Amino acid sequence: MCEDTIVAISTPIGQGGIGIVRLSGPEAKAIGQGIFDRPLADRRLVYGRVVDPASGEVVDEVLGTYMAAPRTYTREDVVEINCHGGPLSLQRVVELALRQGARLANPGEFTLRAFLNGRIDLAQAEAVLDVIQAKTAASLRVAAGGLAGRLSAPVKDLRARLMDALAYLTARIDFPEDEVEEVDIAPGLEEAKESLAHLLATADAGMVYRQGVRTAIVGRPNVGKSSLLNRLLRESRAIVTPVPGTTRDTLEEVVNLQGVPFVLVDTAGIAHTEDQVEQLGVERSRRAIEQADFVLFVVDASEPLTSADEEICRLLPEKSVLVAANKCDLPPRAVLSGLVWPVLRISALTGAGLAELETEMVGKALGGAVEASDAALVANPRHKDALERALLHLDAALAGLRSGLADDFITIDLTAALNSLGEITGETVTEELLETIFSRFCIGK
Repeated sequence: MCEDTIVAISTPIGQGGIGIVRLSGPEAKAIGQGIFDRPLADRRLVYGRVVDPASGEVVDEVLGTYMAAPRTYTREDVVEINCHGGPLSLQRVVELALRQGARLANPGEFTLRAFLNGRIDLAQAEAVLDVIQAKTAASLRVAAGGLAGRLSAPVKDLRARLMDALAYLTARIDFPEDEVEEVDIAPGLEEAKESLAHLLATADAGMVYRQGVRTAIVGRPNVGKSSLLNRLLRESRAIVTPVPGTTRDTLEEVVNLQGVPFVLVDTAGIAHTEDQVEQLGVERSRRAIEQADFVLFVVDASEPLTSADEEICRLLPEKSVLVAANKCDLPPRAVLSGLVWPVLRISALTGAGLAELETEMVGKALGGAVEASDAALVANPRHKDALERALLHLDAALAGLRSGLADDFITIDLTAALNSLGEITGETVTEELLETIFSRFCIGK
């Protein structure tokens, strides 16, 4: 338990029906009671008013809740004051709490305390932020699974299995004169390796659901890039005119395609131009291609391919590209057989081929990996890195066993694998890493 008491606004800043000020720590009840005009009772929602103790001024008409430790989010005493959702009244309540001895919470400090006090592990704490930032129902399902411990459970099971093997080897090292019963730990380590590999196999799909797929829509001017964006979004978001070069800058929107979030980046048409503004747009389009996870290359199927189309082809990566042959409602004139990427014929005007395009985009994004389900899914790059390091150390330990390496050397790799897994759930974690993780949270969470 921490010695000080923190306070913060836990709802988004702005006008709304309700805003919540949260306190957590040993003095939460005393501080809350000091500015609330009715007695606070454990787990009772009490109607009353927030009053400035110095002046007697009524700040707001509120509902106050006191929750005694340890059955709280942080496992500390917690007070929540439900105010009217105006920024001024919420800030006044926070100021009064600070005057009573509270400290303003750091970003993510409530969740950090939940982790430090053992209510959740580190993977679950990170999943809290993923729940908040989920872009689709499938993303939310993945995040909620992490919060429920679906990743933590197999990781802890793996650590337990490696710990048993390490304990056996340590006993053989520490007590060489005693007869430690011979045990073949290799089969158990092989099973652990298979489990690790299975978890890692879910990482690419998991991170797609968590982070989304950054998709650049590129092509020469007037091939229908903005029209395609509007079709995918199911709304008129980008300006569309018959005049070439309508889009002069990049435009970003998030769309949910079959549960997968795509960050669509509509770009300026890539072509040679003397216009300085258009040149800037073209340069941003080139950067969008470099930064994209995936590229939709739009061509006009009703016209022969041009030198501008060929120039764009040279800019594109060899993989993670789909060609959207637009204007298939018109007589076809483009020869597309020479393109190295999959080609789908569509019409942004009529919607023809759009369903097939979306299915292909989702398939490319997931790469044949698992879809969001109730199974454990690795959705965090930090977790993927830790699992990869654990697998490398476990491979080294198995290689040492097979070659008859001394137990001391094998324990080094097993310990490193254990520490890598512990970074996921928080058993082995540095203060610097905790600061990095929780600094991404909003204040009040």
